Amino acid sequence: MRRSTQRILTTHVGSLIRPPEVSALAEAGGVDGLGLSPAGNPESLTRAVAEVVRQQHEIGVDVISDGEFGKSSWFTYVMERLSGYEVRPTQPPPIGFLGRDQQRYPDFWENNMMTGLGWQQHVCVEPLRYTGKPFMQRDVDNFVAGLNAAGHPLEDAFLPVVSPTSISVDHVNEYYKTDEEYRFAIADALHEEYKTITDAGLIVQLDDAILTHWWDRFLAEGRDYRGWVAQSVEVINHALRGIPEEQVRYHVCWGSWPGPHTSDVPLRDIVDLVLQVKAQGYSIEAANPRHEWEWTVWQDVKLPAGKILIPGVISHAITHVEHPELVAQRLTRLARLVGRDNVIASSDCGFAQASGLQRQAPTVMWAKLASLVEGARIASAQVAAAA
Repeated sequence: MRRSTQRILTTHVGSLIRPPEVSALAEAGGVDGLGLSPAGNPESLTRAVAEVVRQQHEIGVDVISDGEFGKSSWFTYVMERLSGYEVRPTQPPPIGFLGRDQQRYPDFWENNMMTGLGWQQHVCVEPLRYTGKPFMQRDVDNFVAGLNAAGHPLEDAFLPVVSPTSISVDHVNEYYKTDEEYRFAIADALHEEYKTITDAGLIVQLDDAILTHWWDRFLAEGRDYRGWVAQSVEVINHALRGIPEEQVRYHVCWGSWPGPHTSDVPLRDIVDLVLQVKAQGYSIEAANPRHEWEWTVWQDVKLPAGKILIPGVISHAITHVEHPELVAQRLTRLARLVGRDNVIASSDCGFAQASGLQRQAPTVMWAKLASLVEGARIASAQVAAAA
């Protein structure tokens, strides 16, 4: 992963708003469901990836993605790349991944799409096996072709994929003897997906939103949340075995939805465990009103040597386009704490975590990314002047 001694680099979390032709593919099953057929890599998908790569490159974002155009969502996509599960309808738990917010603010959630979704469990009933190599190779090939066409270096490009600890909101093991054995089996299965990306010379980003979401549930059930997170880190590192740390980014967040977020686990409670993930870069929310203040964590938590902090300095969930000076303020205070060379400016989370879901209008998204680039330029000059 490139770090710059000249200026603060820029990136984002990965998902960008899909154009209609890509969303249509996902709705018809053509992105994941038809990945092995002649329609598995339609020209419309290849063209769309090339175009979104060109747009990121031209706007000045340094470390770019394919927008997640090759996947139907940030995490459910992988269930079509794993064998060994069956899906059963079930009732949601009393405290789900929304935490106690759902109980505290019932009027907010009453008509919210997050609570209108049907609840299903993926139940592991036989040995897990990864079957997604053709899907992943298609995504890699489309992305590399787009990067080459835009003249963007492969080492400054990443593909986001789900962490083994977030593959399902509420998945159940009925095959493996223990939960630990089951989770390591997931890691073994997904290792091939991660290697497909890094073997191509790209950076892999592991997305882990579910890690933070069981805090309320574990507390209510009297379970050891930190112990579970510590085991989760072991599972992640097992999935990353043999992959160079400089090709790994780890994204942890408190979910992408606009909501109260009063149930979020404090960063300080888990940051020491997060930093044990064998990645070079750590992508963490730092722009939204619930978590911006947590930049103060880095006043007394030391970023390990050789590591890079990738803070969110623009929000995917708020329509306001952040002023570049605000972006610069957020970056300079972090650069002074962890070092300019150890910061890459980013968004809090993705702009479209699933096909058909967009957190902003496309023009607003691009305006936010342009402000990110300009804010990083301002912050670079300010930090250099103060040196």
